[in-house]
Amino acid sequence: MGRYVYDFTKGRRDMADLLGGKGANLAEMTRLGLPVPQGFVVTTEACRAFLTSGTEPEGMSREISRHLSAVEAAAGRVLGQPDGPLLLSVRSGARFSMPGMMETVLDIGLNDASVVGLAKSSGNERFAWDSYRRLVQMFGSTVMGVDAELFERAMARLKETRGAPDDLHLDASDLAGLVETYKDLIHDATGDDFPQSPAEQLRRAVLAVFGSWNGERARLYRRREHIADDLGTAVTVQRMVFGNLGPDSGSGVAFTRDPATGRSGLYGDYLSDAQGEDVVAGIRNPVPLAGLERLDPASYQQLREHMRTLENHYRDLCDIEFTIERGKLWMLQTRVGKRTAGAAFAIAAELVDEGLITADEALSRVSGDGLARLMFPRFDTTVTGDPLAHGLPASPGAAVGAAVFDSAEAVRRAAAGEKVVLVRQETTPDDLPGMVAAQAVLTSRGGKTSHAAVVARGMGKVCVCGAEELTVDTGARRFTTRGGTVVEEGTVISVDGSAGAVYPGEAPLVDSAVMRYLETGTCAEQSDEVVDAVARSLQLADRKRRLEVRANADTPEDAARARRFGAQGVGLCRTEHMFLGERRKLVEQMILADDDDTRERALDALLPLQREDFVGILEAMDGLPVTIRLLDPPLHEFLPDRTELAVRIATAEAHGDLPDPHDTELLDAVNRMHEENPMLGLRGVRLGLVVPGLVAMQVRAIAEAVVERRRAGGAPEAEIMVPLVGAVEELRIEREEVERVLAEVSAESGVAVTCPVGTMIELPRAALTAGRIAGQAEFFSFGTNDLTQTTWGFSRDDVEAAFFSAYLDKGVFAASPFETIDREGVGRLVSLAVAEGRAARPDLTIGVCGEHGGDPESVRFFHGAGLDYVSCSPFRIPVARLEAGRAALPETGPSDSR
Repeated sequence: MGRYVYDFTKGRRDMADLLGGKGANLAEMTRLGLPVPQGFVVTTEACRAFLTSGTEPEGMSREISRHLSAVEAAAGRVLGQPDGPLLLSVRSGARFSMPGMMETVLDIGLNDASVVGLAKSSGNERFAWDSYRRLVQMFGSTVMGVDAELFERAMARLKETRGAPDDLHLDASDLAGLVETYKDLIHDATGDDFPQSPAEQLRRAVLAVFGSWNGERARLYRRREHIADDLGTAVTVQRMVFGNLGPDSGSGVAFTRDPATGRSGLYGDYLSDAQGEDVVAGIRNPVPLAGLERLDPASYQQLREHMRTLENHYRDLCDIEFTIERGKLWMLQTRVGKRTAGAAFAIAAELVDEGLITADEALSRVSGDGLARLMFPRFDTTVTGDPLAHGLPASPGAAVGAAVFDSAEAVRRAAAGEKVVLVRQETTPDDLPGMVAAQAVLTSRGGKTSHAAVVARGMGKVCVCGAEELTVDTGARRFTTRGGTVVEEGTVISVDGSAGAVYPGEAPLVDSAVMRYLETGTCAEQSDEVVDAVARSLQLADRKRRLEVRANADTPEDAARARRFGAQGVGLCRTEHMFLGERRKLVEQMILADDDDTRERALDALLPLQREDFVGILEAMDGLPVTIRLLDPPLHEFLPDRTELAVRIATAEAHGDLPDPHDTELLDAVNRMHEENPMLGLRGVRLGLVVPGLVAMQVRAIAEAVVERRRAGGAPEAEIMVPLVGAVEELRIEREEVERVLAEVSAESGVAVTCPVGTMIELPRAALTAGRIAGQAEFFSFGTNDLTQTTWGFSRDDVEAAFFSAYLDKGVFAASPFETIDREGVGRLVSLAVAEGRAARPDLTIGVCGEHGGDPESVRFFHGAGLDYVSCSPFRIPVARLEAGRAALPETGPSDSR
C-alpha cells in the first residue's frame, strides 16, 4: 500500500477524506462485486503536498507506475502500445462533489501511432479517431489551458461544411482531419505540441487536476458551499471502457429515485454511441433511462439490479454513471445524489417507511435551508396563460428575471441589483459564476442529468433544461420559440422549475403548499408527499430539540403569525417600532420639551398607545413569554433629517420669508443631539438613565397591559429587557426604576404584577462581565447583530456594501458574520457569557434575539453553547425549529451528498 496511491481494491467508502468521494465510492463498488473497470486513486494527501511545494511529491511517480503495471497486467495491454493500446481516464474527485473542478480527460495513451492500432484492434476506424479527437480536445483545454471555445468552433465549422447535424454524422476522415486542426490550435495557443508520450500525458493530467483545486471556478464553488480550502482533491485513474463503439454501446446517468421530486423508480438518461461527457454536456438530447430496456434488455436488467444493490447499501438516493461497451455493462461512478429540497424531505420520509433508515437519520438528511426554499411562492398557473416553451423540470421553484445569454452578463447585471435568468444551449463549468448570479437557468439542450440540471439542483437554483422548442442564439443574444416569438436579451421571463415551463413577463405568484400548511396546519392538495414529509420532520424535530424557538415580533399580527408557525413566545418585541407614523409627533414633543410638565404630557399621550400595543401582543401569545425591549435606538432617529430641515429653513430665508419656528426648533434639537457615531452614543440603557420619565412610561404601559389581560382572563407572561448594558451599575439603577413602577401599578390595580427583568448582551464588555451582570439579571438575550458590530468594529449599514463582497472573495469570511455567527470571535464571547452568567446564577435563562437565531448554522452553535432558546423573525420559525431538532441529534459527520 503506497503513501500516495491506492488501488480500488484497497479502499472503502469511509476513506473519502483521503480518496475523495469518487475514489472512495469506486472502491466501495469494487468491494460489492459490481463491474468496475480497474484503476487506482492518487490521494488528497498528494494534492496537498503538491499545492504546498508547487512540485510533484517525491515518490508519487514511482507509486503511479507500480499501480499502472497492475492495471496493465489485469487488462492484458500496455498503456500506449501501438497495437490495441490500454487507454486511461483521469478524473478529479474531492471529498465533496465540486462542479468547479477540472473536467475529465478521457483516452489518455492515444497518439499518432496507437490510434492506428486502436482502429485495427477495435475494427472501427471512426471510433479510434473519435477517441483521439476527444483526448486532444480535452487535454488541450483542461491540461494545456487552451480556450475550449476554439475547439467547439472548429467542430461547428466542420459540421457545417459537411452538412452534419451532429458529430455522429462525421466519418473517420473528418475526425482525423479534426485531430490535426486541434493540434494546430494547441500549438498556436501555447507554443507547445500535444504530447505524444502516454506517460507524459498521464503525469501532466494528474498534476493538472491538483492545480485545478485552486482554479477560479473551484474557489467560487467552495466559497458558496462553505467547503474548506485545505482539503485538496484526489485523482482517479481508471481503465477506459468505450460507449462510442456503435449502436450496441453507449453511456448514461441514472438515479435510484427522482432527484427533483423524490419519487421512487428508475430515472436518468441514456445516449447510445456516446461517451459519458456527451450525456452530461447535453450535446445531443438523450433518451429517458426506460428507453434502454428496448435498446439493450439484458444491460437494462443488470443496471436495475446494481441500482437496487447500491440504494440498499448506501440507504439513500444514488447517482450512478455507467457505460455499455458492446453489450457489456460497466459501472463508472456512484455517489449519494444531490437532490432538490422537496425531494430531500420526500426521500427521507420514504426511506423511513421502507425500513432503510431511522427517523433520526431522516431528520439529519433534511435542512433548514431546504425548508426555507420550500416556503417560497410558486407561479399561479391559472392565470399565466400559454408558456413560451416547455422543457424538463430539472430543479423546482419559481423565478423571474431578465434573460441573459452568457455568464459574464449575468454576473454584471446581478451585481447591479438586477434579477436575471441565464439562458444557454447547454451550460459548462465555465458558466458557474453566471449560474451563481442568476435566479434560474434555462437550456435548450440536455436532460435531468446535464451539467445545468445537476449544478442547479445542488445550488437550489430553479432550472428548466432540454427546452427543444427554443432556438438559443447566444451570438445574437436572443432565443426564438417554435411559434416565432423572439425574446431579446434583457426581456423579463418567468421560469417554472416544477412544471418545466417558461412564461413571458413576470408571472403572478401564490403561496407554496408548504407555506399554506405552516400557516393553517392543513394541506390543500390531496396526498402531497412533500408537505407530509415536512410535517413529519418538524414534528420529530419538536420532540428532539432542547432549544425553544421564539419570535421577533413587534405587532399583534406578527405575534399571531409566529404562533401559527410554532413559536413558543416572543423573544424580542422592539418598542421603538411603536413610535413611528403619527406617534412620531409625540416623540418630537418629548424631545423638544424644555420643562418637566411638557415632557410628561407627551409621555402621558404615548402611554395608552404603548399599552394597547402590548395588550394585543400579550393576547396573541397568551400563556407564553413575551420579552419586551425598552427603547433602544438614539432619539434623533425620531426627528426629521438634519439636511432636510436645514434646506427648508435656508429656502424660506432665501425667499425673504421667516422660517417655520417649529422647523427652527427641530433643527436646534437635531444639532444638539447630533452624534458622529450614534449607534455607539446615547441609546439603550443610556437613554433610560438620562431622559426623565421614559423608562417609567414604558414599564407602566407593560404593567397595565398585564393587568388588563389578567382581568380579561388571560395569562400574560411579560418580561422586561434592558438594552445595551455595559456595566452592572447601569442595570442595577434601571432595574430599581422598573421595580418601583411595577410596585406602583400593582398597588393601584390590586393585581400583583411581577415581570422578570433581564438584559440584552450586545457589547463585548457585557459578555466579559457577565458574571457580575447576572447578579442583577434574571435572563440574558444576546443581541448578536450589535455584538457582531461591536466585536468586529463594523458598522453594518456602511461596510456590507463597501467591502464585504471583497472579503468574501478573498476568503477573509466564509460567510457574512451578520448572517452566520462568527464562532471564533462573537461565538467565544457568547460561550464565555453563558458560562460566567450561569456560574453566578444557575437558573439564568439565556437566549438570542439577533437574526442569527434563524440561521441554520448559527442555531447549531447556540444549541452547543447551552442557550435555552433562539428567537428570529416569524417566517424563520419553522427553519429554526427544524435546525434545533437536528442540532440535538448525535453527530453524524458530513453528508456524502454535499
